[in-house]
Amino acid sequence: MFRNLTIFAILLALFVVVLGAYVRLSDAGLGCPDWPGCYGNLIIDEGHDEVLKANETFAERPFEASKAWKEMIHRYFASGLGLVILILMVMAWRRPSLGQRGLTSSLSLLVIFQGALGMWTVTLLVKPAIVVSHLLGGLATLSLLFWLLLRLNNKRLLVSQASNSVKRLAKLGLVVLIAQIALGGWTSTNYAALACPDFPACFAGNWTPSLDYSEGFVLWRGLGVDYEFGVLSNEARAAIHWVHRLGAVVTTAILAYLAVKLFTMRARKEATILLTLLCTQVMLGILNVVLSLPLSIAVAHNGVAALLLLSMVYVNFRLKKNRY
Repeated sequence: MFRNLTIFAILLALFVVVLGAYVRLSDAGLGCPDWPGCYGNLIIDEGHDEVLKANETFAERPFEASKAWKEMIHRYFASGLGLVILILMVMAWRRPSLGQRGLTSSLSLLVIFQGALGMWTVTLLVKPAIVVSHLLGGLATLSLLFWLLLRLNNKRLLVSQASNSVKRLAKLGLVVLIAQIALGGWTSTNYAALACPDFPACFAGNWTPSLDYSEGFVLWRGLGVDYEFGVLSNEARAAIHWVHRLGAVVTTAILAYLAVKLFTMRARKEATILLTLLCTQVMLGILNVVLSLPLSIAVAHNGVAALLLLSMVYVNFRLKKNRY
């Protein structure tokens, strides 16, 4: 039962991550201007009187039912995930033989912090640093749940099959991938996904356009600024986008090299999964630019990034020594 519930939590966490991307990319991140309710209600009320009351109370952000529902559905599923993780922790503490007390407790603390980040995303008006932290927190939750499942299965490669250099390469690949995902989140939340509308060059065949790195990578700005639809100059957004593209090149090179190494040590399944997801992610990134960021492809780009992260977690787990 514990294992099955862990699998359910992984699938739910993946859904929540993808749903969060959909909410953000469809400009519904502030579909509910308050928290934890929406225009003062835990269940959206589209009645005429309630809408008038909502518009009067939140005059700066009129009620839009479609955006409000997207935001609240995401909150409902995220809350459900938190409940499942809490149940896993209780089960782990009641059954010490599972040996998962520490990991499930850490997951519970993380999901509580995720809730706080979700609140701050709204109250601080989608400040980029908070949005990216919320994204990384969601992916960390997903990864730790997957790590929990791997620990329960306890399936690893033989230590003799993997040299220390391959293990270091796998760790490096994981760190670089996380950094690239963070860059992708920074690109999205600063509305820089189309700041370089050409491919492979940035703009009008120009490989070195006017870029403002200093403005583009200010991690924290003043409070009270509404960041919905972005506040940066075109040059700053182009700088963010260009760094994300360069990061994609570096990440692709490292992960492709790791896949080759895995093939040489006959870990063909791991290598095939990694290469397939990597190629899919690169293609989706290119299509986002070429097709001017269609919502379905942009959401898929987020989803495959999550799966690619899980594949790297899987590789690193199986390369570890046969101990916790």
